[in-house]
Amino acid sequence: MAKRTPLYARHLALKAKLVDFGGWDMPLHYGSQLQEHHQVRNAAGLFDVSHMTIVDFPGPAPTRTLLRYLLANDVARLDPGKALYTCMLNDAGGVIDDLIVYDRGEFGYRLVLNAATRDKDLAWIAPLAERFNATWRERGDLAMLAVQGPEALAKLEAVLDAETLHAVRASRRFHAVEGKDLFIARTGYTGEDGVEIMPAAENAPALWDGLLAAGVAPCGLGARDTLRLEAGMSLYGSDMDETTTPLVSGLGWTVAWQPPERDFIGRAALEQQRAGGISQTLIGLVLEERGVLRSHQTVYDGDREIGMTTSGAFSPSLDRGIALARVAAGIGGCCQVDVRGKCLPAQVVKPPFISRPL
Repeated sequence: MAKRTPLYARHLALKAKLVDFGGWDMPLHYGSQLQEHHQVRNAAGLFDVSHMTIVDFPGPAPTRTLLRYLLANDVARLDPGKALYTCMLNDAGGVIDDLIVYDRGEFGYRLVLNAATRDKDLAWIAPLAERFNATWRERGDLAMLAVQGPEALAKLEAVLDAETLHAVRASRRFHAVEGKDLFIARTGYTGEDGVEIMPAAENAPALWDGLLAAGVAPCGLGARDTLRLEAGMSLYGSDMDETTTPLVSGLGWTVAWQPPERDFIGRAALEQQRAGGISQTLIGLVLEERGVLRSHQTVYDGDREIGMTTSGAFSPSLDRGIALARVAAGIGGCCQVDVRGKCLPAQVVKPPFISRPL
């Protein structure tokens, strides 16, 4: 039986189309994926992302030492209240998962992992935590709601007290405000301004109701995917996985090479790959003709096969098919994509496909 978030009854009441996502019953949409996409781009949308895995590491030490070894980015760059995006790698430099880590000061660190990779992530972390004598706790008692869009912060007035609202508005992207009952991060997976809120699970339905009453529209995983793709954000299992490194997945910026004496899992493999030259790169593609790009479509430079799309969709904002693709390094400004047996011309662009003020 699939798992259900604390908001499952709310999704049923709203007649959401539910699908299995990483072992969870999750809303794909509430009637119109297209409408939900535009709602987030133009106003504010509400996502239930309580399927994500939240893991807390209490206390800054020895957790800090563990995380500097476990993650490719360096938590030493963080100050209390700040977050960073990073990858957790295997010894070969392949991506076990991509995640966000928050520095909670005296309370330690918080990691937010992908739902579909929960079991393997925790199995990877557990023996390393024991080795470093670091304690950790999965926070199944918390839910997670994302409020995204240009009106997101304004809509929070209906559910937050004045002091908390002021603190959230004063915070910057990739920072978090932590209160007695709420953890509110200026993060998201849509390319829009907004927050991700982590309340106690039992408080999530009331928070959901309050945001809906304030005019925030419920949105499902379908819109979340087209939004993240337009924003050039990678999807684990599609744009990177354990067989690909950050260097060929457009995530080289998430690797902290300095200080050189910091050892982290996968570093030796990445250094070897970097020294030998990166043969592949992740690019953005925009179809010049009508059509829809999907994952696993072959990319050509003339008659030469040069790579494969990793994720793709029809972009509601651009009214064009778009995709991320892993191709041979040195590609020019155009290429062709095999769409149902027909090679269609595409422009090569640097993600994101759209740029929004944050």
